[in-house]
Amino acid sequence: MPLEIVVGTQWGDEGKGRVVDLLSEQAYISARYNGGDNAGHTVTIVEKIFKLHLIPSGFIHPKNIGVLGNGMVINPATLVEEMEMLKAAGVAVSPERLFISDAAQLITPAHRLLDGAQDAALGKSQIGTTGRGIGPAYVDKAARRGLRTGEILDLDSFKHRLEEHFTVMNHTLRVLYDHPGLDVQKTITEYMEKAILLQPYIRRIGPLVKSALDKGQTVLSEAAQGTLLDLEQGSYPFVTSSCTTAAGVFSGLGLGICPVGRVVGVTKSFQTRVGAGPFPTELFDGDAIALRGTGSNPWDEFGTTTGRPRRVGWLDLVLLRYAIEINGITELFITKMDILSGLKEIPVCVAYRSGAKTFAELERTADAASLEQYTPVYQNLTGWSENLREMRMYQDFPVPARDYIRFIEDQCGVPVRMISVGPERMAVVEKR
Repeated sequence: MPLEIVVGTQWGDEGKGRVVDLLSEQAYISARYNGGDNAGHTVTIVEKIFKLHLIPSGFIHPKNIGVLGNGMVINPATLVEEMEMLKAAGVAVSPERLFISDAAQLITPAHRLLDGAQDAALGKSQIGTTGRGIGPAYVDKAARRGLRTGEILDLDSFKHRLEEHFTVMNHTLRVLYDHPGLDVQKTITEYMEKAILLQPYIRRIGPLVKSALDKGQTVLSEAAQGTLLDLEQGSYPFVTSSCTTAAGVFSGLGLGICPVGRVVGVTKSFQTRVGAGPFPTELFDGDAIALRGTGSNPWDEFGTTTGRPRRVGWLDLVLLRYAIEINGITELFITKMDILSGLKEIPVCVAYRSGAKTFAELERTADAASLEQYTPVYQNLTGWSENLREMRMYQDFPVPARDYIRFIEDQCGVPVRMISVGPERMAVVEKR
């Protein structure tokens, strides 16, 4: 039963989209099992750049079936826009190729308004959400008042549910946040126009995925965001509202526990983060500009979803070992290795210090309170001047670049299988 899982090992933005695109070439199903359009995966094919927020990255392959799992929260407007973008680019989008779980939750304009109002009310303690309504939608799910995609199949009942939802949300916005709220009837009309377009794609997805696994067909499951944003295991409270680790695949796709062939941990060659929260290895000087870029090209460190400049820092192996542990990662895919070219020296965090003590592993779950007490302990590795962009064979890498990869393997106890050296689809080096 070849179930394969791709997870981010950091705070998201590790480059999972292009990894999934590459691995899904041999897959029958590509599936998303958590999150919503707060995720942003970029896939570059020749001169075409696809920025996907809901549809699995592997869907671009013509023989791939795309699945949006029940662990997701879906904004119909975003999804319809994404479907139309793919159609315009020549990608076949049909109910035979794209499946939306009838148990996925829906995001509405009211969720988005509430998300922004709640974060703004926190003042200096803002979490820095994407403002996409993800948190409020998951709150409604947990409170058992959420709207499910399956409800779209009964339009009369769905319209009534929307009216109740917007009326309640308007009351909350007015009373708690002094916001005028939405025009209920107008919003219902606009929302239903998009929702109706999704009807042919909505169904129960568990049997489809299980049938593929039973037949020996590969199912590639894609996590949104990164391990350190996981609601349970991440830098709480500066986290997202879903399970971003490999364990979420079973509930997020409606599967029972089954064998997993591989868990691929996608790791940037340095560290980035969007939004507030602790970041032990964060940089603020010229090295930060060298790692982030200026925003002049899509490869620079600016959010696919938000457009915000990402915070950047040196690779943190304490947190990488943590991510490997809680995901059961079997191999690593290192991205953006080319960005490190030109640095004379590359510090890597190998431990933390707190007071007089040094820690190679976390004492507590990686929440904000525990991470804020630590300062990083660095080991400086030799840099390299060679441009890696055109290299396609690992043996062509300069010795310091290979030493950097070997150092990660030795420190983490997990093999590095592949390394990306540029944004192009084939700018990937296999480490044999």
